[in-house]
Amino acid sequence: MLLGVLLVTACGQPATPPATPPATKAATVSSDGTVAADGSFTGDWTTIGTRQVLDLGPGQQAVIFQLSGSLLLNGKQRINRGFQAQVIGFSDTTTGLQGRSVWTDEHGDKVFSELSGEGLGPGLLIEGKLTGGSGRYAGISGEYSFKWKRIGAIEGSELTGRVVDLSGWARLGSPSALAPTTAGGQQ
Repeated sequence: MLLGVLLVTACGQPATPPATPPATKAATVSSDGTVAADGSFTGDWTTIGTRQVLDLGPGQQAVIFQLSGSLLLNGKQRINRGFQAQVIGFSDTTTGLQGRSVWTDEHGDKVFSELSGEGLGPGLLIEGKLTGGSGRYAGISGEYSFKWKRIGAIEGSELTGRVVDLSGWARLGSPSALAPTTAGGQQ
């Protein structure tokens, strides 16, 4: 009789589904180090470096520059909190800016990007395209943009500045999906 009461009690109760948390797009790292996310970020980037200027006539210059500094990302969906960032590039008053950047996290994993824009001058828009990475960032894609702001006067070849209005998005993928191939096309 006790067994019957227990069965009736157990079967008579409607099943309540387990509570599921709302889906987020925040970055998650699996046990093998693979990152999976698709999200936006903002950030702060302070740099110091050098430049070489070639005067090409009145109002015309070509500049080769190299910068490095700390890049801190904000937002629930950021790919990581901070990176050591390096940039090398060329800016010309006629053709604009072209550059490459590498962001390295605390584990040595890297994010690679291409930069383009109107130039390196204060307030000019610079756009970045994430082109890949190493380690947990293998397969990354995305875009970001910012404006450059010089800090202090330029002294000699020294160049100091910070980025303003940095914002973008990143999609992190599986490193195995983009594994390099050999000459025969095999992985």
